[in-house]
Amino acid sequence: MKILVLGSAAGGGYPQWNCNCALCAGVRSGSLQARPRTQSSIAVSQDGQRWVLLNASPDLGQQIRHSPSLHPRSAPRHTPIEAVVLMDAQIDHVTGLLSLREGPPIELYCTPCVFEDLSAGLPILPTLQHYCGVRWHPLPVGDADVTAEFHIDAAPALRFRALAIPSKAPPYSPHRNNPVVGDNIALVVDDPVTGECLFYAPGLAQIGEHELSAMQSATCVMVDGTFWTDDEMIAAGLAPKTAKALGHLPQSGPQGMVTTLASLPARRKVLIHINNSNPILDEDSDQRRELQARGIEVAHDGMEIEL
Repeated sequence: MKILVLGSAAGGGYPQWNCNCALCAGVRSGSLQARPRTQSSIAVSQDGQRWVLLNASPDLGQQIRHSPSLHPRSAPRHTPIEAVVLMDAQIDHVTGLLSLREGPPIELYCTPCVFEDLSAGLPILPTLQHYCGVRWHPLPVGDADVTAEFHIDAAPALRFRALAIPSKAPPYSPHRNNPVVGDNIALVVDDPVTGECLFYAPGLAQIGEHELSAMQSATCVMVDGTFWTDDEMIAAGLAPKTAKALGHLPQSGPQGMVTTLASLPARRKVLIHINNSNPILDEDSDQRRELQARGIEVAHDGMEIEL
């Protein structure tokens, strides 16, 4: 299984266009040892020829241009991107679908409530029907059904499983303040021949029994790296909300993401969806050194993993 990180930042990217915090200012001036990042999305493939997008970032056009594996090859008009799976309906995970409008119909995999949000609250899907069209493949996650296995024609040797996880629906969702099962999913991608397994969850509010079990079975865990501390945005004077209020489990603390990752047997442990306020972006920071000591990686644009 091949994994390509197209974008590794949270919404707004890094540096964020309107942010002058120390981390954004430092990367702009070159005074900070840090890499710019686009908004998060990854692609997976069983053969390096046919690719499945996991989320579609607003920066997708730029990401494709910088990823030779996703360039057209076999015809005057061609794309090796053959399907898209959405983890949620958040604007920084779905608006890249509009960048695919010149191509063939989009084979879209998402839950019914995500489909609803993208049909009404943020009507991207009705808009795309006037261009390339969308073929929806429902992921039956909702109510009592917290998991769903499915297959994708572009990757027939891989097994996919959606797992409902706690997090926030987007502001334009009718259930923003009343979360429902299926608003957010994690994805397990399994290769039954090699035994390799990816657990992918760029947004994760908490780690319960189901999430932990899936993470313990994975050989590569790629998860929410948005914030280092719960009050990070408040302390930096950037926003009045905590990480948990925004639907993200912070990395630090005894119940934080770092402690959980350090306990896992996975061969690769990777943080993705990193906010511009997170000190792990500074490669010389104490926080980055702590991650390195615990065997935890920080995703960057263009990162390639082969399992």
